[in-house]
Amino acid sequence: MKKALKIIGIIALVLIIALFLTPILFQGSIEKMVKKAANDNVNAQVEWSSLDLSLFRNFPDASLSLENLSLINKAPFEGDTLLYAKEFNLAMGVMQLFKDEGLSIDEMYLNEAVVNIKVDSLGKTNYDIVKTSEATDSSNKEAEKPFQLNLNHYEINSSRINYLDESGNLYLKLRDFNHRGDGDFAASVFTLKTHTDSKISFDYDGTNYLKNNSIVLDADLKMDFETMKFSFLDNEAVVNQLPLKFEGYVQVFDTYNEMDIQFSTPSSDFKNFLALVPETYASNLDEVNTTGDFTLTGSIQGKVDETYIPKLDISASSSNASFKYPDLPKKVENISLEVEVMNETGLVEDTYINFDKVNFRIDQDRFTGSGKIKDLTTNMIVDFKVDGVLNLANLSKAYPLELEQDLNGILKADLAANFDMNSLERQAYENVSAQGSMQLSKFDYTSPELAKPLHIEVAAVDFTSDAAQLNNFEMTAGSSDLQMTGNVKNILGFAFSDQPLRGTFNATSTQFDISDFRVESEATSTSETASGTTAEAIQIPKFLDIVLNFKAENVKYDNLTLNNAKGSLALREENAILKDISADIFGGNIQLDGKVSTANAPNFDMRLSLNTFKILEAFQQMKLIKGLAPIAQALEGIASTTINLQGNLTNDLMPIYTSLSGSARAKIINAQVDQNKMPLFSKLNSQFDFLNFDKLKVNDLITEFNFKNGAIDIDDFDFEVEDIKVDVSGSHNFENSMDYKLSFNVPAKYFGDEVGGKLAQLSSADLSTMSVSLPVGITGSFSSPQIKVNTERAIQSLTTQIVEAQKEKLENTVKDKIGGQIDKLLGGGKAVDSTQTDTTQTKEGAIKDILGGIFKKKNN
Repeated sequence: MKKALKIIGIIALVLIIALFLTPILFQGSIEKMVKKAANDNVNAQVEWSSLDLSLFRNFPDASLSLENLSLINKAPFEGDTLLYAKEFNLAMGVMQLFKDEGLSIDEMYLNEAVVNIKVDSLGKTNYDIVKTSEATDSSNKEAEKPFQLNLNHYEINSSRINYLDESGNLYLKLRDFNHRGDGDFAASVFTLKTHTDSKISFDYDGTNYLKNNSIVLDADLKMDFETMKFSFLDNEAVVNQLPLKFEGYVQVFDTYNEMDIQFSTPSSDFKNFLALVPETYASNLDEVNTTGDFTLTGSIQGKVDETYIPKLDISASSSNASFKYPDLPKKVENISLEVEVMNETGLVEDTYINFDKVNFRIDQDRFTGSGKIKDLTTNMIVDFKVDGVLNLANLSKAYPLELEQDLNGILKADLAANFDMNSLERQAYENVSAQGSMQLSKFDYTSPELAKPLHIEVAAVDFTSDAAQLNNFEMTAGSSDLQMTGNVKNILGFAFSDQPLRGTFNATSTQFDISDFRVESEATSTSETASGTTAEAIQIPKFLDIVLNFKAENVKYDNLTLNNAKGSLALREENAILKDISADIFGGNIQLDGKVSTANAPNFDMRLSLNTFKILEAFQQMKLIKGLAPIAQALEGIASTTINLQGNLTNDLMPIYTSLSGSARAKIINAQVDQNKMPLFSKLNSQFDFLNFDKLKVNDLITEFNFKNGAIDIDDFDFEVEDIKVDVSGSHNFENSMDYKLSFNVPAKYFGDEVGGKLAQLSSADLSTMSVSLPVGITGSFSSPQIKVNTERAIQSLTTQIVEAQKEKLENTVKDKIGGQIDKLLGGGKAVDSTQTDTTQTKEGAIKDILGGIFKKKNN
């Protein structure tokens, strides 16, 4: 017995070792086989991060797993990902590993996959990647296949499938897609048992028909590969919560497909209608009390090719029905519904939809509607009529709507319209018939994007064939109010054919505070947030083509208050065009014209005039003034300015100051300086005893400057501090750094009594007529200026003036003496002293010595 157990143990050990060693021994050769199969059969770039062969994962079968498998298309879809799968797993019998011929695959698993199927506008498909027989080497026709798909089970788990047909303008999305099937694929005729569940979204011709609707399908299919006919045997589907039974077949031919499918609801309970609504909005239907009936039947029959679609006969009906959710106070009753989708020819353009009646009542509010849509793919014709009154608050009291806020207000509608899409697109409104009215009253709206709740007292619109007339609009939000009238020229074109909404509105307001409508956010000055993600850019809507003429007694924007504001704002082609904007501000008046564009990179172009405004108020409240004229913080007085300004904007439409360019002209009408508010002035005062900027009074001073890429260049100008003239030139930037050159024309009398006395001893010149040009360089920043005085140039200037004055005096003295000597000679005849010497050169040297000492002392 012990010997037998020992033998069994040895065999078990050998088997375990074999289970570990077999993948190691065969993995390399199998990976080569897989790569060869991919290259020989698929016209695409096939890649995976790793291949794993295991005898444990699907024991007793062997398992071949490819991690991060991808199929990348070649031309004409080069670079597109047709398939990505986190894991692709194949299961096969262990003995397959020891066969000389190709592997036989029993099971296949595709996990966390993304499949992108595309048909371009020319009808080419990206999934047509299997190489044709001509593309393979004819000498290998008899070669054995590396793989044989003898499947009996397959699964696709937690995957996504996207189907885009550009030629048909169709987009189908399957999310959370799970599908499995069991059947003998080795046989030519067998029964395939399948289960599918997914979330489905479907768009056609720009219209969304399904959005994340749940589908569950359990279907037994008779698979006949000899005739390529696939029949539905025992099948039941659930769309949202609507159960459907269906039967029929699909048969594939070389040039077309043929189908004959019938479906219907298994019962006529009105809960079937509620089940059509996505479960997210309809909630659980088990406890809902219903009366009346609802039936849905349909047939899809005919061939499908490039010309034809299947004929359609789908109808839904209900009469005198009602429903009430147990935890809601209101009941919806008197529900009637007749809808049909028909196509009797198989031509897609002949499909039409009839809404013969849609009626319901909540309390005393009644709503009725009817309509028809035909010629869907050519010149679509729409004919509809609605009439009724709805208390919007009752909707959420009767139906479990998941809303961010409670609905409220009264909606009245009495509207009928008949039109075709071509007429709307051509704006041929003579072919459009529309009449009626709509009115919304007592409507309150709150949103995280609004700082204050918005209340619409009334919004009344009358409709005609070519326009919608806004007869009355009254709104309040916080402390703000707005009244508006106007018209919209093509509201049907906007609603049905993606045309811009065109109109003109006239608005008035007694108080309009921007903060009532805007929630402050932690916006950055660049297009990226602190986390590194790109901030969503504010975009002027492309679908708007409107003009708003406005008058407002009082407008508050951040820390600015504008009175008597008026002007015109046009929104067109992603541009905001401001025209004749004016308002009272800073004790004066502002006028503004310009444009803001978000069509490409956000930018603006403005012309701004500020007339007779208070300088200090403007500096304190406008960042632009702070950047253009930092010196304004020390000026108390009145000025006027005109500014032409262009530049780029951040994503939240704030100026990027380093991008600004333009020009400006400023006139200081009258102002005086408070040197304590500007370090530059106080530092200049301390540098020169003869300056006192507190005594500076400026009248009618005009300056002009240009700026580009954030640099501001000032045209030369001058002003006077008492009897000292100052010439100014230079530049600064929006980052507060500067480079300026000042020239002070200083009278000589300001250099002190001691200096004045010595000059008088040398020349006896009239010092009141002499002045010194004193150059000063200013760099650094306005808050921390660096001042450099050019004393050498000042010394040279004053020396030259004194020397010239002394020369003139000496010449006059010499002339007087010569004249006297001539008189003596004529009168008594004394000889002239020939030993007298010219002392002019000696005096010039003495002047330079003294001035050098004076400016050296001053500079210290």
